[in-house]
Amino acid sequence: MPAAAGAPRGSPVTGGKRRRCYPADRHSPTQPHVKPSISNRRLALLLGGLSMFGPFSIDTIFPAFPQIGAQMGADKLAMQQTISVYLLAYAAMSLVHGALSDALGRRRVILGGLAVFLLASVGCALATTLPQLLGFRALQGLSAGVGLIVGRALIRDVLHGDDAQRLMSQVSMIFGIAPAVAPVLGGWLLGWHRWPAIFWFLAAFALVLIVAVQRALPETHPPAARLPLRPAGLLRGYSEMARHPRFLRLSMAAALNFGALFLYIASAPAFVLDLLGLGEQQFGWFFIPMIGGMMLGAFVSGRAAGRIDGRRLANIGFACCGAAMVLNLGYTLWVDVPTVPWAVLPMSLTAFGIALVFPIITLAILDMYPHRRGGASSLQAFFGLLGNALIAGLLSPLLSGSGLHLALGAAAFVLGGWLFWWWENRVSGRALRIPAAPAALEPSEL
Repeated sequence: MPAAAGAPRGSPVTGGKRRRCYPADRHSPTQPHVKPSISNRRLALLLGGLSMFGPFSIDTIFPAFPQIGAQMGADKLAMQQTISVYLLAYAAMSLVHGALSDALGRRRVILGGLAVFLLASVGCALATTLPQLLGFRALQGLSAGVGLIVGRALIRDVLHGDDAQRLMSQVSMIFGIAPAVAPVLGGWLLGWHRWPAIFWFLAAFALVLIVAVQRALPETHPPAARLPLRPAGLLRGYSEMARHPRFLRLSMAAALNFGALFLYIASAPAFVLDLLGLGEQQFGWFFIPMIGGMMLGAFVSGRAAGRIDGRRLANIGFACCGAAMVLNLGYTLWVDVPTVPWAVLPMSLTAFGIALVFPIITLAILDMYPHRRGGASSLQAFFGLLGNALIAGLLSPLLSGSGLHLALGAAAFVLGGWLFWWWENRVSGRALRIPAAPAALEPSEL
């Protein structure tokens, strides 16, 4: 098909089904021409699969909490640490994944992370005590973020402008399937066998991804564009990013907004089993509507790319999240005992709004640092994951015993995220349309 009018020679064609990926930074003298032989559709499927094994590691084991706790003599609070330990390790390593991919290449780092995750999953399946399980869960966390974090940088390696937003949204749609499928699959596996079967499944999933990456994923960050891995320089770079006001505003807006949803995800065992009174194989009542909203939001975000200004689209997303919190609080105060589907529909609307906001903010952050996208992706993920770990380890055990407490906590997160977003709009005063020339967006002093 002919290239779109006004598009630079060799840029991705927006029409048709066989679009190819080309590097976004051809203006950079350090980046040679690279033409990965994979269509956008296949790339979306592969990156979506890579982003799924992280959520799978969290959500698949929720139905097994009672069984694991009974076998290992662990109460609900102790079992909650299997999530917080995983997330803390995930957050810590997220600072390294992006930098490693900037230095060694995207493909090599992804393959290494998948191999470690496979071994850690086998260790979890063979664990006989809670300390053993927690140790291997930490190892899972150290490796699980490689697909999501490096995948974001990979997208920005090969696409720019509205095409990057579309692909990011497509990956988000596939990614969104994981939290819905994982607990249902976990419940099914428990009906077939005991809880180690869940970790054997995760090991098998990692093996499938290793084969897929080995056969289909091209290297998008060639040697000529790579940065030397210097710990001192890495720390200095992260320090500069972390102190940059605009980076902080955008990162906190995304992290706090998602925190509202993650509070319910981390509290899913208590929310589904205790507050809603459902069974171990009925987690789908919570996760399927939530992920349906996320997938719909990702679809709308992709369709809106190039048609609706990024700032306006993110404003709509935050408005949806705010409306969902009002509905959630109203319903919780109105009824004595929450029931499905009404108790879970506000989370579906929240997920829809988050899916509109997240691609816009993420791409804006990556475009602040066009030559250090891996590092920028890592630090953004670190902020979000550290917050999620604190939610899982501290807030969820405190709030999950009451539907009202959960609703108030989620509303506070949405309000906090919106305040940072309002601050960014007020200070920067510029639209967040995804730019065609990322190099023009080197960090300002705002």
